[in-house]
Amino acid sequence: MPTPDLVTAELTLTGRITTASNATFLGRIGDVVVVYKPIAGETPLWDFPHGTLAHREVAAYLVSRVFGWDIVPHTWLRDGPMGEGMVQLWQEQDPAQNAVNLVATDHVPETGWKHVLEGRDENGRMVTLVHEDSPALRRMAVFDVVVNNADRKGDHILAMTDGRRHGVDHGLTFHRDHKLRTVLWGWLGDALTAEEREGIDRVSEGLHGELGRNLAELLSAEEIASLAARCARLRLAGRFPAPSGEMSAVPWPLF
Repeated sequence: MPTPDLVTAELTLTGRITTASNATFLGRIGDVVVVYKPIAGETPLWDFPHGTLAHREVAAYLVSRVFGWDIVPHTWLRDGPMGEGMVQLWQEQDPAQNAVNLVATDHVPETGWKHVLEGRDENGRMVTLVHEDSPALRRMAVFDVVVNNADRKGDHILAMTDGRRHGVDHGLTFHRDHKLRTVLWGWLGDALTAEEREGIDRVSEGLHGELGRNLAELLSAEEIASLAARCARLRLAGRFPAPSGEMSAVPWPLF
């Protein structure tokens, strides 16, 4: 959990992230740069209860912490200039790296990348959505299945200079119904590794202990039960799932 200063010290806003669909601000708590999303600035959605997105972001961090893979940056709830909201440590990504990309179909790399889908750009040229084939991104794909991430866009993956891959913007997670929409479909049908299976087991076991108690303050009992069921199904299948249901399997826009 955050230090007391990060919870109680003054949160000063320094800018606004205008590309976000919900009110999202840059700020500082002392010398610490943070992202602040007030609950009051959440846009109502037809399929998620209003005023719950900040709680889902914190829940995603708690699950990430139990996985032990450093996917979601440190995230917590606290008061701010626009009321209670989600606060997350700012991550400075490497502008020279892209974990997900659109490339000309005749220039798809032969190795190190996974093919997701093809289409035409605004000029009618064939392009292919690809993502890197890395253990860090595989772990994020497993995490997304477990938390039922309905909005894993390419720009929600931060490529760090040291090779880490952080995932952000987890407000659309933990729905009780299947909502998985992601650009990370490249491992469809592949068997889970021992490390990935062990991570799922840690989350499943944690739901009976501290993780479950913490999530009960953020999610409904029905949503936590659905989380447990997803862990069990994924563990039993032992491989990355295929898209299912009638909705789109990828978010729009893709980035």
